[in-house]
Amino acid sequence: MSIEFKHRQAAHCETGVISNLLSHYDLDISEPMAFGLASGLTFAYLKMVKINGLPLMAYRMPPRMIIKLLSRRIHGLEIRFHKYKSEEEGMAALDDKLAQDTIVGLQTSVFFLPYFPREMRFHFNAHNLLVYGKEGDDYKISDPIFSHLVQTDRESLSQARFSRGALAPKGMMYYPARIPEAIDYEKLIPKAIRFTGKMNGRWNPIPFAGIKGMKMIARRIEKLKSDDPRYARLFLGHIVRMQEEIGTGGAGFRFMYAAFLQEASEKLNSAELADYAQEMNQTGDEWREFALLCARMSKQRGDQEFHDIAEQLRRVAEKEYELYNQMSGFKIR
Repeated sequence: MSIEFKHRQAAHCETGVISNLLSHYDLDISEPMAFGLASGLTFAYLKMVKINGLPLMAYRMPPRMIIKLLSRRIHGLEIRFHKYKSEEEGMAALDDKLAQDTIVGLQTSVFFLPYFPREMRFHFNAHNLLVYGKEGDDYKISDPIFSHLVQTDRESLSQARFSRGALAPKGMMYYPARIPEAIDYEKLIPKAIRFTGKMNGRWNPIPFAGIKGMKMIARRIEKLKSDDPRYARLFLGHIVRMQEEIGTGGAGFRFMYAAFLQEASEKLNSAELADYAQEMNQTGDEWREFALLCARMSKQRGDQEFHDIAEQLRRVAEKEYELYNQMSGFKIR
């Protein structure tokens, strides 16, 4: 059993999933627009959450929050989420929805998905994909990371849905219950931009999030000079991995948000938003320079010092801080 599904490759799994899902049901929305309307852009340094023994650095809102915020903000859109206590219950629920010709979103672990090349598999539990059909014990999948449709067997998919560890999916499944005919962009775009600006700029009260979180990481990088050299190299390499390999990372999310701002400027005929888009692209370039410095020092190449890397991140933080504060007061002129 399966239905005809138009697959589109995306930059990031969660935004790609929700864009493809809504577009399938005739609410056409681009991946950057979904990301921007959900105020997905942020930064957080979560020392208490470990990925391979090192602290989590997030460049976007937590898993599922993009879909949940989009569902709350778009009038008439309802996405239902379910978790399950056992693999049997979770797989039975998936089969029931597929029998109803419903496209289903899943949160999974990359490690157990056999269509991923072995070198790309690692224990990351917040990967999103869509299931659009089933043949025997094989499930037909639209994974936005890939350029083509894929499939996997029942056992592997069940393992991926119920993987343990940080951000454990617990069988998370979601699907649309209601979808509106259109989106009120004139109302939602300014609201979403102001929220993103306030959440990350001077109004942010959380010390490990937004600009404050970036400055916290800069201080931690400077202190690496007193740590074991091997740990310091691992920490810097971890920064690069979190930024450039998991999802779209620091620079990639900035470029995606810039694409949202550019699309928003065209929808609202706003030169101000076009200027914001250009500035956000520049911050993406600065993030890539930061990652390059981290990579060079992690591999013991070049002559950069910990202080140089920290100062580069502070430059990124100041640039973003200024832009976020401008965005926090945005209105249609």
